[in-house]
Amino acid sequence: MNLILVSIILLFLLIVTVYIFLHQPKFGKRPSGERLKKIQQSPNFKNGQFQNLSDTPDITDGANYFTVLKEFFFYKSKRNKPAATLPSKKADLFHLSKDENTLVWFGHSSYFIQVDGKTILVDPVLNGSASPIRFTTRSFAGSDVYTPEDFPAIDYLIITHDHWDHLDYDTVIKLQPKVKKIITGLGTGAHLEHWGFNINDIIEKDWNDYIQLENGFSVNTTPGRHFSGRTFKRNGAMWMSFVLTTPSMKIFIGGDSGYDTHFKTVGDKHGPFDLAILECGQYNRYWKHIHMMPEEVVQAAIDLKAAVLFPVHWSKFSLSLHAWDEPAIRVTAEAIKKNLAIVTPMIGEKVQLQHPPLVYRWWKHID
Repeated sequence: MNLILVSIILLFLLIVTVYIFLHQPKFGKRPSGERLKKIQQSPNFKNGQFQNLSDTPDITDGANYFTVLKEFFFYKSKRNKPAATLPSKKADLFHLSKDENTLVWFGHSSYFIQVDGKTILVDPVLNGSASPIRFTTRSFAGSDVYTPEDFPAIDYLIITHDHWDHLDYDTVIKLQPKVKKIITGLGTGAHLEHWGFNINDIIEKDWNDYIQLENGFSVNTTPGRHFSGRTFKRNGAMWMSFVLTTPSMKIFIGGDSGYDTHFKTVGDKHGPFDLAILECGQYNRYWKHIHMMPEEVVQAAIDLKAAVLFPVHWSKFSLSLHAWDEPAIRVTAEAIKKNLAIVTPMIGEKVQLQHPPLVYRWWKHID
């Protein structure tokens, strides 16, 4: 067998392997049919993909993908991951008092809210990884104290966008019997329907839509400045933020976003907010338009007219170059400087929404 034939066979096997890998259920499905027609009618869908409100280059400050890869391999902080197991608490979510308005954070952007008798779960990723390749992007030790079995019935599952660190196949499949309704952006429903969720249980909206729910609950869908995609093709589904209005509270659910004017627009139209939950972590100056710097997170909360800031998107996965606790250090310092109330619970700790605790620097006890 000559060298050319061997090379052809190896190339063929590689193509087949990649094809099989990318067609696993966990990669989801691209929108098609009536869903695709609706997407194509969106004012935010142009040139075959969803667009941000402002020009949003993937890489900034004169860098390129080679620069970014070099930084990842050679210039990560030596404290990119915690040196010890993270402290945590574990609440019994099955036996919360019905009149208890509480929030429990699971690290990164996953959290549970019970408010005015309804249960809401946002972007649950509970399988120990934020990647299609399980041994990469592993969660920090101590950050996986909850499993899907620890959840009661979920009235509303909110998915901000379809990235692996926000939409996890294993987690949502296990949660499926408990979920009553899903609220997400245009296109993301294709994944969920492919995974067996009933299309009638999926509320799939564009930016600036209104969803009337039940018993005094409603959701306004609002923009973010980010991108989407579970494979090499980007922006076939929408990335979202949400205004959650309940009988007693108004909460901003931020998703991932770079800083932009949309925060002030949302604040002027829908604010003030009792609580703004905003991403703070996995930032870098090379991709500053799609992830806010910690100081920008505080400004975004001020733009939203939020009484309290809850920074998420940190303390579970290492997706950038900074030290694992740098987001918390910088955002709390800036919040104190700007006289903005901020809540920073441990993973699994209950936060009373009407009476959030003062900032607690639990990360200072981790090397």
